[in-house]
Amino acid sequence: MVEVHHRYATVRGHRVFYRQAGPHDAPTLLLLHGYPTSSRMFRRLIPRLADRFHVIAPDHIGFGHSDAPPADAFPYTFDALTDVTEAFLAELGVTRCAIYVQDYGAPIGWRLALRAPDMITAVISQNGNGYDDGFVPDFWTPVWAYADDPGPDTEPAVRTALGLDAIRWQYVHGVDRPDLVDPDTWTYDHRDISRPGNDLAQLALFRDYATNPPLYPKLHAYFRRSQVPLLAVWGAEDLIFGPDGARAFARDLPDAEIHLVPGGGHFLLESHLDTVVGHIRDFLSRALPTTRPATARDARTTHL
Repeated sequence: MVEVHHRYATVRGHRVFYRQAGPHDAPTLLLLHGYPTSSRMFRRLIPRLADRFHVIAPDHIGFGHSDAPPADAFPYTFDALTDVTEAFLAELGVTRCAIYVQDYGAPIGWRLALRAPDMITAVISQNGNGYDDGFVPDFWTPVWAYADDPGPDTEPAVRTALGLDAIRWQYVHGVDRPDLVDPDTWTYDHRDISRPGNDLAQLALFRDYATNPPLYPKLHAYFRRSQVPLLAVWGAEDLIFGPDGARAFARDLPDAEIHLVPGGGHFLLESHLDTVVGHIRDFLSRALPTTRPATARDARTTHL
C-alpha cells in the first residue's frame, strides 16, 4: 500500500496544505489543481504514480485545506498564486520537477516555467490551456466581459459558476459514464467555495484570468526554445477548454504527445483514471530518468 501523507507548510505567512507520496530520491512530479477543486482531485492518481515518482500536490490559497484569507488581505491573482507555489517548492527543497497542470493549474505552471525554465523537466497538461484555440466561446464570453468591465451588468453571469449546479456541470458535462463521477466531488467543492468571503476571492480570480492569454506568446517561445517533453491528455468533450487547445501544443512542440480521450470531460481523472495513468506512466518513463526499477505492476499499468 502506498502511503500518502497529508501535511502543511507555512509559506509567506500562510498555511499551505499538500499531499505527498513516493520516494524523495525519485523524480518529482508537482500536481497543480484547477477551479473549483483542490488537491483532492488527485486523491486516486497519487497512489498510482508514487511507486516510481515523488508526488506533491498542494492546495492553492483560497482552495481546499489551505488558508483562504479574505480578498482584501491577499491579492487573488495568478501571479500571487504562483508566488506562493514558488515559495512552497523552495520550502520543500524542490529545485527540479515535472508539472501536471489542469484548469487554473495551467497559468500557475506556465508562470513557474517562465520564471525558472530550468526547473521544469516535463509537462503534463490535462485540460490545462495554453493557447487561444482552447477557449470555448460559449463558456468564456461572459468571463471576458466581466474582466473587461466588472460590475452589476456582468457579475451575475460569472457568479453562477459559484453555485452547486454549475460546479456539478463542470464534473459531468460530456462524460460518457457520469455515474462514475463521485458526487462528493462537487459537494465538497461547493462547500469550500461557499465559505464566507470566498466568493470575492473567486470573483477576483475570474477577473484576473484575462491576464493569462497575453502571456501565451512568451509561453510558446519557451516551448520552442526548450522543447520540454509534453504530454497533453485531454477530455475530448470538455466544453470549457476544447480539444483544439490540446492539438495546439504541436505547433511549438512537434514531439508533443497528444491524446484526446473520447467520452471524457473537464475532470478526466474522475471517469477515465486508468487511461490517464497509462499515458502518464508511459510518458514519464521515457521523459524522466527514474531511480526506481520497473515492476510487473508498471507493465500492467502502462498498457491500460
